[in-house]
Amino acid sequence: MVLVVGATGLLGTEVCRRLLGASKQVLAMVRSSSAPEKVDALRSAGVETVVADLKDPASLARACDGVSEIITTASSTFSRQEGDSIESVDLAGYLSLIDAAAKAGVRHFVYTSIPLDMRYDSPLVQAKRAVEARLAASGVACTVLAANYFMEVWLSSALGFDYQHARATMYGSGERPLAWVSYRDVAAFAAASLDCSAARNRVLPIGGPQNLAPLEVVRVFSETSGRPFETTHVPVEALQAQYDAADNPLGKSFASLMLQYAWGCPMDPKEILSIMPRTLRTVREYAAEVVGR
Repeated sequence: MVLVVGATGLLGTEVCRRLLGASKQVLAMVRSSSAPEKVDALRSAGVETVVADLKDPASLARACDGVSEIITTASSTFSRQEGDSIESVDLAGYLSLIDAAAKAGVRHFVYTSIPLDMRYDSPLVQAKRAVEARLAASGVACTVLAANYFMEVWLSSALGFDYQHARATMYGSGERPLAWVSYRDVAAFAAASLDCSAARNRVLPIGGPQNLAPLEVVRVFSETSGRPFETTHVPVEALQAQYDAADNPLGKSFASLMLQYAWGCPMDPKEILSIMPRTLRTVREYAAEVVGR
């Protein structure tokens, strides 16, 4: 049985789909406050569910009972539920989950993380590094997926890339490349790592097939849609001021991610592709899906 933590989210739902396609028994960890339509969709697809919360260690022990493998995708960064924070979910919640997994005899723990060489510190970066260290010391075989910026999230209107209206906000000059990766590929690697012995006890960077600067991304979307894009830039100085003035963990963490975006985050996917080969989704393919004519 594979426990998926964060199963109602964008990445977690795709992980469940991939696992079902590989004929795995899937147990989704959901909360009593999870959206009923998302829980119903998981159950209709053939996923079993267990009610538990990363903020409730006793519930985690119940969720891990009888589980052989865990894939985690949950984060408080896009959650608006009461009591969720980087401290309570991304740090303490995950540390409790690792302890529960070790006590339950879980054989393999797959943890979705962020790139290793983050230039700007933040509570989120600190939480990720602390969880990775606890995993390494837990005695449970683990795979850390150090994923780059999700194209479906960072190239969306939620973060200023409004492809529907051909307007793009960029952080910094837009000239530094990032290894935009699709959440679909991250989900595929997460599911495949369960049956890949070479993935165990490794930290695997996951980037897309190209390192593209945001300005190059805009050109791709413009060519694909046949429309010129209006671009605006948030200067690095403004991002730095926002980072310096942030007075809460979430604000500090998002400011650090925007600064890293401005600095660039290139990555070579050669290592993970050498052990789990697949064709990675490109930014152009994503653009064709959402704006292509």
